[in-house]
Amino acid sequence: MVSLSTWLRYIAHKVEYSISLSWKSYKIGQITDREVGDTIWKNVFQGRLTYLHKGQEMTPTIGVQGGTLLVRRLPTVDPTRVFVGDVVVVKDPKNPENHLVRRLAAIEGYEMASTNENDEPFVLEKDECWVLSDNESLKPKMQEARDSRTFGPVPLSGIVGRVIYCLRSAVDHGPVENRL
Repeated sequence: MVSLSTWLRYIAHKVEYSISLSWKSYKIGQITDREVGDTIWKNVFQGRLTYLHKGQEMTPTIGVQGGTLLVRRLPTVDPTRVFVGDVVVVKDPKNPENHLVRRLAAIEGYEMASTNENDEPFVLEKDECWVLSDNESLKPKMQEARDSRTFGPVPLSGIVGRVIYCLRSAVDHGPVENRL
């Protein structure tokens, strides 16, 4: 059984996230001042905390059969809340309705250099990050990996949250190793 203090921290985190999300929507004109309260309510009680992941991109961290992931959603994403090495859920740059689970490899200010001598090194700009799949056997050129090697830098704002726990089966579950 989870303690009362854990539940209160969880609810406080959800409320903080919901207020932050609603405030962003209000500031850019997506919702009116009358809709702010409804949006906060909806985000607190209907926001997703778990994601299903299937595929071999994150093997061995998350098995080939996939699993249910517990994700700590982030109210705002900046370099002080996510760290290189974290396993994150990010909006798919090709289809923002879908999500990808990848490892954060670099954040703004990092210099990126390729093993291919024809590629010029570059520095990730503000609000950009680089995500990679953990499975090193997948080839980016063949579109198997589907990470930043194929679609380039991802906006930091595209990160939904940090994966903290993976449930693969009733006997195979545990925390996800972040910051390798």
